[in-house]
Amino acid sequence: MEKEKKENIKVLLVDDEEEFVRTLSERIQLRDIGSKVVLDGEKAVESLEEEIPDVMVLDLKMPGMNGIEVLKKVKEAYPQVKVVMLTGHGSEKDEEEARKLGAFDYLQKPSGLERIIDSIKKAYRSAIDTAVATTFAEAGEYETARKVMEDTEKKEKPDD
Repeated sequence: MEKEKKENIKVLLVDDEEEFVRTLSERIQLRDIGSKVVLDGEKAVESLEEEIPDVMVLDLKMPGMNGIEVLKKVKEAYPQVKVVMLTGHGSEKDEEEARKLGAFDYLQKPSGLERIIDSIKKAYRSAIDTAVATTFAEAGEYETARKVMEDTEKKEKPDD
């Protein structure tokens, strides 16, 4: 029997609720997803200088630099990072703003572990597909790049 191929997904978890985020980290690591935890927005931005994750799971409401501010900085400096917003205090207006700024997904707490992991995996696959399309485009294979991105857009739509 063939073993399932492990995806080496690097996730940065950003949330000021320490017990919640550490438990989330432990649980996703059990699914062979690597994670690093930071407890505020400033540390999240600083940690990107050390290592760029594939996916960031980002709380919206935090003291100091909030999730929207972090999202802006991440998308400005590291547009390839897929950001999944995860909040217990968000509104439709917050979701609309986050999506306009480039959030891959927007989840409300409490979201089940499977829903969070599914979103992380979809975000990761989207990041890989975008990198592949960019490589084709840089090589002059514009039609192939366009097809990859069309396929990505179809797969990228998170389940409701």
